Amino acid sequence: MVDRRRFVGHCSAWLAAAAALPALASAAAASRKTVLVLGDSLSAEYGLARGSGWVALLEQRLLAKKLNVGVVNASISGETTSGGRSRLPELLLRQHPTHVILELGGNDALRGLPLAMTEANLRAMAAAAGASGAKVLLVGMLVPPNYGRRYADDFAALYARVAKEQGAALVPFLLKGIADSPQSESLFQGDRIHPNAQAQTTMLDNVWAVLGPMLR
Repeated sequence: MVDRRRFVGHCSAWLAAAAALPALASAAAASRKTVLVLGDSLSAEYGLARGSGWVALLEQRLLAKKLNVGVVNASISGETTSGGRSRLPELLLRQHPTHVILELGGNDALRGLPLAMTEANLRAMAAAAGASGAKVLLVGMLVPPNYGRRYADDFAALYARVAKEQGAALVPFLLKGIADSPQSESLFQGDRIHPNAQAQTTMLDNVWAVLGPMLR
């Protein structure tokens, strides 16, 4: 014969546990972080097999470390800082990222666009992301020596300046250990602009050295 009091007790406990599930799920969702990557072809897997770029490797690393972090890759090949600036507001509203990685500027240099414009666009994006409550990581780029020493120095300096002004974190050079490697030729695709699959882990390591502590 069933003990009615024990049965009622078990039912009450089960109902209480069931009632708590939505709250637990909500808490888990609230604690989940989202990293938005706004970049150009270096982050958009140009010339690479899908899932082999550094952003995809970032997702894999986060899973391996059992971190409750999602990644949204909004990178587009050929993107400039002007294009990123125009797209960012909608991305912030739709994705509600906790962290924003800005990897833009290289195409501005390739097109010979004014450095003042590049800097203004990066500053505006960092400010908008910060105002949304997200932590900002600015990923810097260097240009080849044939651009001229002054231009190269000014281009590199604008990333550090924007990061300091906006309180953003900074990766000084995404292609460190790749473009400046003695074996650099073996780490690029045939166009000598885009890193190959072998180089993607190094790119991730360069970003992770700064992003990892931010996520913790």
